[in-house]
Amino acid sequence: MSSATRTLGQDYTDTIYAEMPAMFDGMKLAAVATVLYIIVRCLNLKSTPGPPEIICQDTPLNHFLLKSCPMFTKEYIPPLLWGKSGHLQTLLYAKMGRVRTPTPCGVRKFLPMQDGATGTFDLFEPLGDHSTGDDVTMVICPGIGNHSEKSYIRTFVDHSQRQGYRCAVLNHLGALPNVELTSPRMFTYGCTWEFAAMVAYVKRCLPQSKLVVVGFSLGGNIACKFLGEKRSNQDRVLCCVSVCQGYCLVRGQETLVQWDQCRRIYNFMMAENMKQIILSHKGSLFGMSSGMTEELDLSKLCTATSLMQIDDNIMRRFHGYSSLKDYYDQDSCLHYIQNISVPLLLVNASDDPLIHQSLLTFPRTLAEKKHNVVFALTQHGGHLGYFEGAGLVPQPLTWIDKFIVGYANVMCQWEENQKKQHT
Repeated sequence: MSSATRTLGQDYTDTIYAEMPAMFDGMKLAAVATVLYIIVRCLNLKSTPGPPEIICQDTPLNHFLLKSCPMFTKEYIPPLLWGKSGHLQTLLYAKMGRVRTPTPCGVRKFLPMQDGATGTFDLFEPLGDHSTGDDVTMVICPGIGNHSEKSYIRTFVDHSQRQGYRCAVLNHLGALPNVELTSPRMFTYGCTWEFAAMVAYVKRCLPQSKLVVVGFSLGGNIACKFLGEKRSNQDRVLCCVSVCQGYCLVRGQETLVQWDQCRRIYNFMMAENMKQIILSHKGSLFGMSSGMTEELDLSKLCTATSLMQIDDNIMRRFHGYSSLKDYYDQDSCLHYIQNISVPLLLVNASDDPLIHQSLLTFPRTLAEKKHNVVFALTQHGGHLGYFEGAGLVPQPLTWIDKFIVGYANVMCQWEENQKKQHT
């Protein structure tokens, strides 16, 4: 090889070595840029806070509501950095519930049911006078598998008590870890029997009290279905609030098997939680005296990876539904909610990873058609998160706690004004 060729080769090698630090710096910069892009996208940092989008008809009541409750027109500001992510709001709610949760003191009531089941609810007395001077009771339906001891329920109850509300909180059948089932049946997505029994108890024992119905997640489905099943169920009800429900169980379960927004992962986590609840009552549900043993294959429960598999093999059979579709269809509030004539507030978050955007068409259309319905859609909040705060650490009281009570206060004031006008 000639000296000229060696010189050219050496020069090329020297050039490559000289450029390598710059190449590595470029790769590092590209990697950092990629990570930052992913963080910005995942945390939704480019999104700007704003007030909820309000869909409602032009009525005197709605005028009064928007004028009297600033939260309907004021920005909801989630915590810095992580608060604009629906996933982080949802996961923080699921893991922690709330910050510095209070411990309200209530009395547990037991409700014998006709089929041998024993429903329970907790009754919490108000800690002060209501602004109108009236006796008002919030009848609360937590999310499925939840109860009065959950931190988000305790936070809401404590806030409501301090605003002069009595609270009655349903404990879904089988949800309380220290209360045994007395029949081979537990909660389902749309069975209103226990909630109806609790409301009947409150009406019977507190004849002077007006009612505000509140439902969280699938508890909102039960609350709306209950009110729409019979016109008499709406007697003495001032208003109803439903938070983060999906309205149509058939469509909702179809979307939970999709990987979009990681819903399939959430589905798996919820299925694992459902398994634990069912297996904790294995003796009552599947004992030899229950009559359910021959109908069910418990091996399918243990290997299930989705709610649909559990629902098909276990849940639908508690009420004798012939098929999974029939179970979802009959348990959905979709067929009953239009029968509600009392003021109805429906609240959802656009970034709720559990509720597909297609499910939000229904409350929007309902609010556009019915004068008593208001649909509030926030940009942020996730599923039952709605954490609020100017810093990284959220406040103990969430935006949704204040929003529900603010709405209830206005409805009570409206009722009081109407009475004065007719006297």
